[in-house]
Amino acid sequence: MARTSASRGASRAARERSGRSVFGVPERFMRPRLVLVAAVACLVGFGALMVFSASSVSAMNTTGDAAYYLKRELVFIALGAVVAVALARIDYHWWVRRLLMPIWVVTAGMLLFVLVAGTDNDMGASRWIDLGFFDLQPSEFAKMTIIFTAANLAERYYEEGTLDFSSFWKLLAAGVGVPLLLILLQPDKGTTMVLGLTLLVMGYLAGMPRGILAGVLLLGVVGLFIVSVRDAYSLERLQAMIDPWSDPYDKGYHLIQGFYAFGSGGLFGVGIGFSRQKYSYLPMAHNDFIFAVIGEECGLVGTLGMLAGFAVFMWAGLEIARRAPDFAGRLVAAGCTSLVMIQLLLNVSGVLGLFPLSGKPIPFVSYGGSSMIASLMIVGMIASVSVHSRLPETEHDDARRSWRQVDAGLGEASAPGLSFVGEATPRSRRGRDLAPGDTGDLGAARTTKAAPSRARGGGLKVVQGGGSRDGRARIDLGPSAADRLRGRNGGRGGARRR
Repeated sequence: MARTSASRGASRAARERSGRSVFGVPERFMRPRLVLVAAVACLVGFGALMVFSASSVSAMNTTGDAAYYLKRELVFIALGAVVAVALARIDYHWWVRRLLMPIWVVTAGMLLFVLVAGTDNDMGASRWIDLGFFDLQPSEFAKMTIIFTAANLAERYYEEGTLDFSSFWKLLAAGVGVPLLLILLQPDKGTTMVLGLTLLVMGYLAGMPRGILAGVLLLGVVGLFIVSVRDAYSLERLQAMIDPWSDPYDKGYHLIQGFYAFGSGGLFGVGIGFSRQKYSYLPMAHNDFIFAVIGEECGLVGTLGMLAGFAVFMWAGLEIARRAPDFAGRLVAAGCTSLVMIQLLLNVSGVLGLFPLSGKPIPFVSYGGSSMIASLMIVGMIASVSVHSRLPETEHDDARRSWRQVDAGLGEASAPGLSFVGEATPRSRRGRDLAPGDTGDLGAARTTKAAPSRARGGGLKVVQGGGSRDGRARIDLGPSAADRLRGRNGGRGGARRR
């Protein structure tokens, strides 16, 4: 009995939680959306602080303004936030279905332009388009296009069934494989790895057979290893990961300086702004190696706190994906969330020496215009899935839409006073039943043909007027509950006691 009461209480609490709303939106949709925005805001704010701290020395030496990189980062944040809000308000189906082909053509065109006339920014790889005031990195924005394409094809094949097996793989090779190949040719193996792993996650969530996923993963690892071994620059990074001390002043210099930063930080760090490695010891301190500066200035607690912020972001993104209104929405939200988390882990594992350095920045935290804007655009797409989520309809919704207001034999919508289920009538306003032909304050009563009833009196009557002061029609259920308990003969023997 106690267990039954507890289960009833739990189910009642669950119903109350499901019925709550925040700002007029059901809590199940609004809560992960607010958590997502809060987590991203905290990560972006913390990243701006660390960019200022990590870049102040190099900025002062090169430009004479210690806040040079911070000011640029704030401009990128503002621009990315505006674009993210716009994307959140636009239905994501426009990008996944209606505008996918124009977006794909523009993305492929920019990637081709990078191969023909791109700039390397003295990084050894042509990944940017020089716009004068800003270096655009198309591969950062190609991530969303590839996610849209994969979600569209997966929905058409697994959900709608409008593509056969052969057509699905051909379109997947063209729509996803071509942009990936163009990114790999820059070369940008880091972005290729991030996108490849993201596509595997989306394929798993879409229901792709595990054997196929394992085969694709194995083929990708082997292919990437072959490309890395043939490329001298990538081979050096692989050797540095295995033994950075074999060449501490060249190949392993970055990793060793990062280890020094983590060792100096200890548990609580040396304090924000007091890093020693940023004094020209640690290259790219405000970009690729900002995690090492965080470890030095904020210690182990600070690095774990940043990772916790990304964990909250992942929870919110996957919760939005779980409650998405359709198959494409689930894949878009899950794909965007997975992409951010995979890029984070790729950077962190590289700085810690657990994986070859990839050159990929930490989303929301590292300095970089294209990275910041693209990361906030990804947040806008996840928010768009949440904003355009709706409660799923059931057969009961169709039944409710078919209801009509019917009076006693007078046709539909002819009884203006007929009350609906759930409209309670106070006891003080209930009047006695009027017999046919009687008149009250509201006119003569009209009685329908009696319907079968379990109540004494044998009939169920809809009475217009019927003593009700507001003129509403009501259903006469017969005698009161007290009379029914007394039994047919008016005694207490209606139900035998045992």
